[in-house]
Amino acid sequence: MSNLYPLGKARIPNVVKEKLPTISFVIPTYNSEKYMQQCLESITIQKYPQEMLEIIIADGGSRDKTLEIAKKFDVTIVNNKLKTAEAGKAVGAKLAKNEIVAFVDSDNILPEDTWLLKMTYPFVMEKDISATEPIYYTYRKKDPPLTRYCALIGMNDPLCLFLGNYDRYNAITNKWTSLKIDTKDMEDYLKINLNIEKIPTIGANGFLVKKELIKEINEYLFDVDLIHDLVIRGHNKIAKVKVGIIHLFGTGKVDFKRKQTRRIRDYNYYNKMKQRNYPWIKTNYLKIFKFAFFTVLGIPIIYQIIKGHGRIPDTAWRFHFSACWITLTTYVKETIIKAKSEKEVLATRN
Repeated sequence: MSNLYPLGKARIPNVVKEKLPTISFVIPTYNSEKYMQQCLESITIQKYPQEMLEIIIADGGSRDKTLEIAKKFDVTIVNNKLKTAEAGKAVGAKLAKNEIVAFVDSDNILPEDTWLLKMTYPFVMEKDISATEPIYYTYRKKDPPLTRYCALIGMNDPLCLFLGNYDRYNAITNKWTSLKIDTKDMEDYLKINLNIEKIPTIGANGFLVKKELIKEINEYLFDVDLIHDLVIRGHNKIAKVKVGIIHLFGTGKVDFKRKQTRRIRDYNYYNKMKQRNYPWIKTNYLKIFKFAFFTVLGIPIIYQIIKGHGRIPDTAWRFHFSACWITLTTYVKETIIKAKSEKEVLATRN
């Protein structure tokens, strides 16, 4: 077996059409012309009854050719007045008509034409499955170094490596998550039972969930908050399917810093507005300190690079050091800015 699929690879299921669920793809967009064509093409070539699919594009006011490209396909385009991807997911999910909602970002590409058959198979086999998600980010040597790096570590934020709550295969740890989760290997997928204390960052980049379970949706639909809500309500059985999904994360340090800045600003803002439910920081202070200490020390990060490179050799591993430093400095800077802002507001009130 290739070292690119150390956890196994799902077979093509043989399922009669009558048992397949109907699917609503929800794709939030904003100036997404760069990857829009590839994303939609990968959906329309799926070996899945096309009459059982709908594609909803929730657009935040794109000024490039995003909508021009989208209109070449059989899609429903809706306005996302709040512009962000989280708001777009909420808008699209509310309008979804089918049994399963598939959250796919505009920079995602389904890597094979049997992807949807494999992703829906757990729903067909087990009625108590609430959601499914790929277990890999598809690794392609032709992609830019940053995209390859994110595929190799199985996440877009190296802090999650230290928190342990990542949700895709990581070549450093040789695991899909470092959380101790009740897991049963069903050969084509892992059936996992989540508990409220241990939830990986499940919920994006090819996440499929039963529509009936997400009827109450706020203006924003945050990935891990959604799975947190499902687990609280007892819908805790999830399938990690042994397939990948392509996530074209970016090309270099500028893209990475921009996205990390947006990530921490969005979290701080919506956390302040009490619109975030998952307790990211409260139970992770020691792990966050470990991340900062290892990054400053440098040697542990180099050890991780060597370990990952030993499993899947690639020069993209060199980005790990930069990714950790950019993440640390960006998060510290934004945290200081947030603290100063809150102090100024408090001083004004007094």
